[in-house]
Amino acid sequence: MMQRRKTSTVMLRDDTPPNIADDNDWVCESKSQLVAYLESGCKPPSFFRLGVEQERFIFQSSDYSPAVYDGPDTGIKALLKGMQEFGWRPAYEADQPIALYRRDTSITLEPGGQFEFSGAPLMDAHQIFDESQAYKDELGKLGERLGLSFLSLGHHPKHTQNELPMMPKQRYGIMGSYMSKKGTLGLDMMKSTCSIQVNMDFSSEVDMVKKFRLSLALQPMVTALFANSPFAHGKPSGYFSYRSHIWQHTDNERCGGLPFVFEQGMGFERYTDYVLDVPMYFVLRNGKYIDARGLSFRDFLAGQLAVLPGQRPLLSDWANHLSTVFPNVRLKKHFEMRGADASGSSEHVAALSALWAGLLYDSESMDAAWEIAGTWTREELRILDIEVARHGLSASFRKGTVQDICLWMLDLSQQGLQRRNLKNQYGKDESYYLTPLREAAQKGWTFAEQLLLRYENEWHQDIDIAIHAMCRDTLI
Repeated sequence: MMQRRKTSTVMLRDDTPPNIADDNDWVCESKSQLVAYLESGCKPPSFFRLGVEQERFIFQSSDYSPAVYDGPDTGIKALLKGMQEFGWRPAYEADQPIALYRRDTSITLEPGGQFEFSGAPLMDAHQIFDESQAYKDELGKLGERLGLSFLSLGHHPKHTQNELPMMPKQRYGIMGSYMSKKGTLGLDMMKSTCSIQVNMDFSSEVDMVKKFRLSLALQPMVTALFANSPFAHGKPSGYFSYRSHIWQHTDNERCGGLPFVFEQGMGFERYTDYVLDVPMYFVLRNGKYIDARGLSFRDFLAGQLAVLPGQRPLLSDWANHLSTVFPNVRLKKHFEMRGADASGSSEHVAALSALWAGLLYDSESMDAAWEIAGTWTREELRILDIEVARHGLSASFRKGTVQDICLWMLDLSQQGLQRRNLKNQYGKDESYYLTPLREAAQKGWTFAEQLLLRYENEWHQDIDIAIHAMCRDTLI
């Protein structure tokens, strides 16, 4: 049985909780309620939407040092305050602004000061492009006034995670302490990486499983297409997607390709069992984060959590715990496609949403893609994850390369988008946004390789010149 229980969370100044807290006052007493939470995301295809999340690094324009949170006249706190001029409402933690909300969108701070924009659920890639452009315009206006610059890249090009600030959010202190004891690069993941991701819907459990399997199988190809993190610690890293490499050394208990998704019996309950077995980070109560590192959510469900004896989880606890697993594709009430490095180009942001819409929101393309991708083994995909981080589109796969698979995938997506036939005011359908991906795939050159060529020639192997130029390009 589910009981109502009033609780509190990190509040907006007018005491309106963030969207994630809508179901906060329900106490969970059985696994079936956790399963039902995921299943409640099912919706008719006519209600399917696209939503993007995009992250950026922030620099001081004067010397391209990392922006700190609480500078005297500038910095991330000043940026959060300035954004309120555009109708954003702040959320606070310990009287410090740590997030912004506006209608169905939000801006949150990642551990190293990365600015994460979470867009609204929108109909098509045209709206995604317009939304991204409007957000960039707001950042550009404030950045010029505050002396801040923005960079969308998969990995911080110069400074180490020890040189980057830590944002004043309680959860990051708990997570950072835990990460340092797990994989070798967990703290780098937290503070030194940025991504773009697309959120997608499903209509039923059967539809969820089909989309989950296909998107996991295709995620390495997307990583290659969007590889955009060739630098680390002020020089080329030896990887085209250093961000992807970092994720492979973060925490094996909560990251990776989820082999069980491809097994018989996959469904909402099987995913629930997986998340229940991922060790906890924290529990949020009365605006405070209670350290629950390594404890069991199963014990919590049984009322036996050591740090909250006798208490059972709220639905918000389950929502929070779902957000602390980091597989290549993450299931909540929707899917999160997590394979792409950050890119500041609105064209690239729209391209990612169009790519997945053409593959997953058109049944013909989805079935045709699975006919091929369904033959790939879990071991092949595990190795491919490793290979695309270093070799991008030229990574070998079976008798060809990832480049070959990407061209095939782009063809299927284009066909799906043309069948969707959602056009903008100029009469172009969403396949228009695949153009930069097709150009990269045809040439076999990742975005990272294009940056490396400029680094060698135009930027004279000077990372500071490179950062200046890449920040400029981010807001063009």
